[in-house]
Amino acid sequence: MATAIPVREMIPEEGPIPATMPEEQYLRTVFRPDCDFVDGRIEERNVGEFEHSRIQGMLTRIFGNHEKEWGVVTNPECRLQVAPRRYRVPDVMVLPRGRKYARVIRDTPLLCIEVLSPEDTWTRIRERLNDYLAMGVEHVWCFEPEAREVRRYTAEGFVKVTEPELTVAGTAIRISVAEVFSALDQD
Repeated sequence: MATAIPVREMIPEEGPIPATMPEEQYLRTVFRPDCDFVDGRIEERNVGEFEHSRIQGMLTRIFGNHEKEWGVVTNPECRLQVAPRRYRVPDVMVLPRGRKYARVIRDTPLLCIEVLSPEDTWTRIRERLNDYLAMGVEHVWCFEPEAREVRRYTAEGFVKVTEPELTVAGTAIRISVAEVFSALDQD
């Protein structure tokens, strides 16, 4: 007999998002935009503004156009279980190609990318990035549209990217920083 898929609940767009809820309820709930779940707390994410959307869209297009060539699967805004009772929703998550993945990703991504909104600060985003590192993600990139800067995040902290391309060692991934930020240029 097939297992029934639980009905997904929808949080009304105009209604308040509850501060806490059980993990099982979080996994059945649709938020717009999606929220993180951290030890029973619901944490809203800063998304939806023009610059954030343009950079996230460009990254998704670049990775999407090269998925087969680079051996990856690109997932924007997909839930990732980073630890027991902790779920994050990276702006862009890149996974190795050729595996079967569940609705909620529990495998370690090859790369997690965050795009900062004006309200984000490097200090505020650090907890989210530390969750990625703790689960074993080796490559974490942060794009700041306003300053047109990219930073890698490691256990040692933030490192500003000064090279013209971002790469992931051991893969064919090559991302032009200028191409990503060109999404902000209006001709």
